[in-house]
Amino acid sequence: MKITEQIKQPIAYEMDLFEQKFRLAMASKVALLNRITHYIVNRKGKQMRPMFVFLVAKMVSNGEVKDRTYRGASVIELIHTATLVHDDVVDDSNKRRGFFSINALWKNKIAVLIGDYLLSKGLLLSIDNNDFDLLKIISVAVREMSEGELLQIEKARRLDITETIYYEIIRQKTATLIAACCSLGAASVKPDSQEVETMRKFGELIGMAFQIKDDLFDYGSTSIGKPTGIDIKEQKMTLPLIHVLNTVSNKEKKWLINSIKNHNKDKKRVNEVIAFVKDNGGLEYAVKKMKAFQSEALQILQQFPDSDYKSSLELMVNYVIERKK
Repeated sequence: MKITEQIKQPIAYEMDLFEQKFRLAMASKVALLNRITHYIVNRKGKQMRPMFVFLVAKMVSNGEVKDRTYRGASVIELIHTATLVHDDVVDDSNKRRGFFSINALWKNKIAVLIGDYLLSKGLLLSIDNNDFDLLKIISVAVREMSEGELLQIEKARRLDITETIYYEIIRQKTATLIAACCSLGAASVKPDSQEVETMRKFGELIGMAFQIKDDLFDYGSTSIGKPTGIDIKEQKMTLPLIHVLNTVSNKEKKWLINSIKNHNKDKKRVNEVIAFVKDNGGLEYAVKKMKAFQSEALQILQQFPDSDYKSSLELMVNYVIERKK
């Protein structure tokens, strides 16, 4: 059995019901909108975010979920999907998970409007049901995701990222959404409880580990085979590179920065940078940090009694850093 199927097992019923509710949450009277949202729903990914919501909700409440839990999962997925649709426009990307993106099929104007529509649907789903606490959790996440992206753009121009700033960028850009899923799962069944903050922290730690793992893929992995060097081409400063920049001589540092600034389209030079980062311990350092976030997340789970939901969350934490793509 695939690991994602194994993780999903204790919440299989909830996930099926969630899919039906999610389709309804997207519905509109406009035919074009329905055609596009139908396209989106049929090309869903692994659905990690709703899985976090349901597993956390059931773990902290002895297996209980409420209507609020389904709404929370739908809101997260609506808003996440909206940000992906907008991201594809911003990045001028024609593919998403191997399928054509919305902007590739229906052009940018429609894609931006679809993103706005999904965002407003998510907000209204919370407002109409007085889930203001859940709405606050999600709204904070959206604000932080935007700030994280802009901070990264600002820093990429100057290539002056320290490790502390890097963690702040990935916390906002990636970890904040997983943190929102986990705190929302807890808040949907136990509002205003200590678990809401505990599970937010848990999600944040997983998100940090997840992003470092993504950064490592740029240097090659068994499934991708060869290094991609895409981050270097885009002048994105990731942890392996930041660590090496901080530990090598001034001369080597100048060569690295010059390579990234002025030669990032030169394939041979990019491969030299990748080899240099590997030879100077950049990958080992990033793996060590990723595992530290992972073990801190697993530590948080130890506070809860054993259950299938807890086991699935432990599997999820390990899957995040062991995945091959």
